[in-house]
Amino acid sequence: MDSSTKHRTISRELAAEILAGHYRQSGRLPSETQLVTRFKVSRPTIGRALRSLQEQGLVERRAGSGTYVRSGTDRPAEMLSTSPQLGMIVPSLRQTEIFESICGELASLARVDDFGLWWGGSTSHLSETKMTVQEAEELCTRFIERGVAGVFFVPFEHQADREAANRRITERLRQAGIPVVLIDRDISPFPTRSEFDLVGVDNFAGGYMLAEHLIKLGMRRLAYIMRPLTASTVDARIAGARIAMLNHGLEPPRNFVYAGDPTDTKFVRSFAQAQRLDAVLCTSDHIAAQLLQSLNRLGINVPKDLRLVGFNNVRFASLLTIPLTTMEQPCRDIALTAFNALRERIANPTLPPRTLMVTPRLVVRESCGAYLHAK
Repeated sequence: MDSSTKHRTISRELAAEILAGHYRQSGRLPSETQLVTRFKVSRPTIGRALRSLQEQGLVERRAGSGTYVRSGTDRPAEMLSTSPQLGMIVPSLRQTEIFESICGELASLARVDDFGLWWGGSTSHLSETKMTVQEAEELCTRFIERGVAGVFFVPFEHQADREAANRRITERLRQAGIPVVLIDRDISPFPTRSEFDLVGVDNFAGGYMLAEHLIKLGMRRLAYIMRPLTASTVDARIAGARIAMLNHGLEPPRNFVYAGDPTDTKFVRSFAQAQRLDAVLCTSDHIAAQLLQSLNRLGINVPKDLRLVGFNNVRFASLLTIPLTTMEQPCRDIALTAFNALRERIANPTLPPRTLMVTPRLVVRESCGAYLHAK
């Protein structure tokens, strides 16, 4: 995390938790010492983040006591009847850092523009357990009953019935006349598109840039690692990587893509030892981090023996034993684009379906081997 933006990132995440009702029971935020430990930053950085929340009217700081959520700030959105309401369905909110950041930004934008933002009538989906399809459909029902003005939806992935579930949810909202903006991924498989607005990062460009970066470092034998039943965004990244190889005179091998569990050493051995690879591209930083541990157990050194890159640029990417080269998703830009898209869709339902992509940014660290010969 860049030092100039640490406090902003922390305040956005805390704002998302506050507006989602995370501190509703006690009203008190963790102490500054606890926040320093959680975010691994200095006390002055935490102080700046809390002052930002105070300036937004989300918290009040009581001398000698701590920081508290201001009265009424964390009420469920269904109680805020004076403002137009927006809904949000994010199944992997508590498991995916980029969605925490995006949703935090959306919450701040909604508050500034006098919209209520409904994250659900209970806190069940704010736990560490991923929201189920049934919970998402129940939330969809409440949105329809409440008559929200529009809904942000991050479609399900990593489950066999995801396509049918995503279709049911979006179709119910469409029939109720509620505009939907999809975030990050479509409900249709790549490269087809659904009839809903989609806002996300340019995954094709991201995959292309990562592969080209490795190729320019002299890597020729590449592979792509993913989990089974992943989102269509990954197909776009794979397509981008393939085109990068072709444009540089490399023929992508038939077994370019490997789908499995990166913590399973048998699976990792099937490509890391059985194939003569130079570098591996991963679906996400989380998968790259798990793969790094598995490679270490197999005695494969990153980046000396095998180069490794991820996608997203989450907080821990720079803190791994081998800091991770990755493609950063600009969460604030995604949130701002999605928020404006939903407002425009509400104002003019006859607009044609739009695909709005923001540009990712390559972040180079040690795992790609770029600095091997510089030391």
